Amino acid sequence: MGSIGTSVKGRVELSFLIDALVIKQERVGPGLYFMELQAPEIARKAVPGQFVHMQVSRELEPLLRRPFSIYNADQDKGRLELLYQVVGKGTEILSKAAPGQNLSVLGPLGRGFVLPEKGQKVMVVGGGIGIAPLVFLLKELAAGGISAEVYLGARTKTCLPSLSQVGSMGFQPKVASDDGTIGYHGQITALLERDMADTAIAFLKPDMAYACGPKPMLKSLARLLLAKHIPFQVSLEEHMGCGVGACLSCACKIKANNQEGYLYRHVCVNGPVFPGEEVVWDEA
Repeated sequence: MGSIGTSVKGRVELSFLIDALVIKQERVGPGLYFMELQAPEIARKAVPGQFVHMQVSRELEPLLRRPFSIYNADQDKGRLELLYQVVGKGTEILSKAAPGQNLSVLGPLGRGFVLPEKGQKVMVVGGGIGIAPLVFLLKELAAGGISAEVYLGARTKTCLPSLSQVGSMGFQPKVASDDGTIGYHGQITALLERDMADTAIAFLKPDMAYACGPKPMLKSLARLLLAKHIPFQVSLEEHMGCGVGACLSCACKIKANNQEGYLYRHVCVNGPVFPGEEVVWDEA
């Protein structure tokens, strides 16, 4: 096991490179897997919105690690939980990992969500596998006695394995599915837009909104929130090579007061969480 100092806006954040024991691996939906890892050093430091970079195989192929949002961190048990989707060779290999196997894990990495102050009104919006980092966030909100309006969307009912867990925290999520098998029939941003426009619904303008999901969803959400002047934080998902800001493969455009009107930031070290107002959404 080793510790690594990763630079975040001039600060040095301590991360750990460890061999983490797989405690549990379970298929929870179509192409969706839940994994529990024994990783006390990382669990102790992790905050909602951060991620880990995992080596899915001891072989040379695939060579690069894969980033995964932290779904939950149990400091008492020293365990990390991940919810991930099989999207390629790396995650396919990871889905075959069995309890008792060790995996090389680097983390916690990146900047997490800035939590609200007690008493603030909060909204949380997640789509698809983007729900993963939001469950950790909701756990922290619940622990702090902060209530939240929660909107969760997915392709179909079986792609929402986190609903019961979110409900057990005391939240009552509004749900949408693309195929209408659960909740509103359509995209989660369409449900949110309907609620915002419906005068019969007491829609409380939140002090802060938090979101993670596919880019088309985030762009639609940004349009809604910017129009209402609602501040928001988004967790961006990008392909990453190194996870520590060296390879430049996860650059995204952030608004800047310069000639170009933007500059590039790295999702791995400057994010993955950014103020939504600062993201250049036209090209995101």
